[in-house]
Amino acid sequence: MTLNFSTYRQMFQKGMAAKSFTSSRFDESLKNHRAMVDDLNVKKPLSVVSAFAFGQALWLISAQLANASEITTGDAVYEVGELFELGIQLSYLLLLLVLLGVGTFFVIRQVLVRRELDLSAKELQEQVRSGDASATELFELGAVMLRRKFYPAANKFLLQAIEKWDGDDQDLAQVYNALGVSYVRDGKLEKGINQFETAVKIQPGYVTAWNNLGDAYEKKKDYKSALKAFEEVLLFDPNNKIARPRRDALKDRVEMYKGVPIKSKDR
Repeated sequence: MTLNFSTYRQMFQKGMAAKSFTSSRFDESLKNHRAMVDDLNVKKPLSVVSAFAFGQALWLISAQLANASEITTGDAVYEVGELFELGIQLSYLLLLLVLLGVGTFFVIRQVLVRRELDLSAKELQEQVRSGDASATELFELGAVMLRRKFYPAANKFLLQAIEKWDGDDQDLAQVYNALGVSYVRDGKLEKGINQFETAVKIQPGYVTAWNNLGDAYEKKKDYKSALKAFEEVLLFDPNNKIARPRRDALKDRVEMYKGVPIKSKDR
């Protein structure tokens, strides 16, 4: 088959056109590939920078949270310390109020007792002035003066009660014991001992008088006589809380026990 020149030229132009199209497509594809590579090359350092920035931000946040936690813990410790200090202050305040209450109670009680003693003394003194006071009333007035620590007046009225006594001898022993206490407190130790001796002679089982006699002998430093007196107490009252420790203490002071009846601790 014979091709003319025009036909051949058309075919050549088509081939060149196809070749041109293919070349242009290749160039475009190559440009796209280079663009993708360039884009990747750009994004890679950007992603590294982004990761580094994210890590740094995370570290800052963690540090802030840790600092906030430490501040919160410090605040909590401070609050606990304040509560503890407040509790101590309240305890001291409560203790102070209790002490003030107890002190006030004893002061009021003392005032009431003194007022009662003053009223009793006034009534009894009026009876004594009238000359109608009995031995019992004189004894009561002497006891009131003893409690008020007016020892000379107590001695006076108790002696008058003994002189005028017409009652039971067992009750008279209490008058002698009260007079002995008044003499001892007034500094007249020997006279006090004589009154206690008289009281236990009248009433041998008078435990209070025996204890007072032992105390007076101990003040006189006559330890043997004091030991004997406390032993007498334990004969009548083996569990006496005053005589037993005093007796045990005196045993260490006494060097010789001849003539002193020493009882066992089991009495």
